[in-house]
Amino acid sequence: MTATASQYFTPAPPSAPRLRTIEFRDGDRVFRFRTAAGVFARAAVDPGSRLLLEAVARRDRGGRVLDLGCGYGVLGIVAAVRAPGARVMLVDVNPRAAALAAENVRLNEVTNAEVRCGDGCAPVADRRFDLVLFNPPIRAGRRVVVRLMHEAHACLAPGGRLYMVVRTRQGARTLARLLGDIFARVTEVERGGGFRVYEARDV
Repeated sequence: MTATASQYFTPAPPSAPRLRTIEFRDGDRVFRFRTAAGVFARAAVDPGSRLLLEAVARRDRGGRVLDLGCGYGVLGIVAAVRAPGARVMLVDVNPRAAALAAENVRLNEVTNAEVRCGDGCAPVADRRFDLVLFNPPIRAGRRVVVRLMHEAHACLAPGGRLYMVVRTRQGARTLARLLGDIFARVTEVERGGGFRVYEARDV
């Protein structure tokens, strides 16, 4: 694991927080997010997450949703606001990220989302989800990413779907093939800006 990856995928980010607030527009709604050093995409919502949100907006809303590796909470919070009847869980191994996500749930007055801190799907082992949103920690290494893909598969309810975004030049097609070893059906549903979004399901 590289030093950069250790900032994001670790229980103890070593850097000082250096807090800041950014804004993100989704349709007519403007979100405000507190970010900090030691979390992914602290300066602005990353283009991969933007593309993933576009893909999901065209295909899925509501139900039980998991934002796996939530960072400061963009995917899960936007999903929760788009679908007020949904129940959204946000999980991250990084306590700083999880704390920021919880703060951002409050900051954006989201009432149907909950944040838990822990590795992978362990904090939600008692739950099953209709939808998992996953912007994987590529720099943590392929072994970590593949483990998380397996865990995401295990925590899906029957008929559930995983949406995963990966930068093309960081092995998107290879990870899609590995995803195909776990799920019965993997489809590229969105592409743009050097990223690809995959939908994985068993039916």
